[in-house]
Amino acid sequence: MKKVFMLSAAVLMASAGIATAAQCTNDTWNKVMSRGKMVVGVKADYKPWGFRDESGNLVGMEIDMAKAAAEAMGVDVELVPVQSSNRMQFLEQGKIDLMIATMSDRPDRRKIVGIVQPNYYTSGTNIMAPKALGLTKWEDLRGKPICGKQGAFYNKIVTERYGAKVIAFTGNAEAKQALRDKKCIAWVYDDSSIGSDLASGNWDDFEMPLSSEDDNPWGLAVPLAEKDCIFGNFMSGLSYNWLQNGQLIEWEKKWGIKPTSFLADKKERFKDWIE
Repeated sequence: MKKVFMLSAAVLMASAGIATAAQCTNDTWNKVMSRGKMVVGVKADYKPWGFRDESGNLVGMEIDMAKAAAEAMGVDVELVPVQSSNRMQFLEQGKIDLMIATMSDRPDRRKIVGIVQPNYYTSGTNIMAPKALGLTKWEDLRGKPICGKQGAFYNKIVTERYGAKVIAFTGNAEAKQALRDKKCIAWVYDDSSIGSDLASGNWDDFEMPLSSEDDNPWGLAVPLAEKDCIFGNFMSGLSYNWLQNGQLIEWEKKWGIKPTSFLADKKERFKDWIE
């Protein structure tokens, strides 16, 4: 596996050679390689993509991705918890070298950080609500208090489109506790995360009753100045390999995530023509 990654990296670096010489400083790439360690921003409260286990260690699907990226580069990894509200600033300010933190790929964000292609996952907007409420349509949220997380774009969707009154909390744990405490009638968030919560057995009296909207691809990001340089091209190659060889599907299974058509479709689209 590592040989595949390194071969892809070598090809990508060679193809990027002209642009590198003419335009790229490769400051972050060079910093990572010289100190032998990559600092990756990840979620610590978004199970199963990034969360703390009973020993306090950061684990999850995106943690595995971060470790695999560092291994492919031949460096150690340091994991730094980030929030939706600060993850792009951390990358801009150099507090992290790479960000793998459940970030939807959006045009406004591409102006701030270097979101590389291809995308590695996708999700949509939905809610978790008590079964007893019997919510059946998005219009049921109009004028009602809805718990959300600060910085999440889902808040804007339910506010502007459906007239919900969002109460934003600093973290997912606080928002979901507020739902249990009946400070709101539902928690608006990512359908994949809600699905995992419901499957955990800790939310048996709750449901995800609505049809998901605004399916959005997720992207990992390098500093904007390095998106089309060595670092960005390396991570693009790595993302492609993970989609093509089914590694992301394997991580999906490992962490008990409901299989997504996105990963299955990408694996089929990118398969080797000789197979």
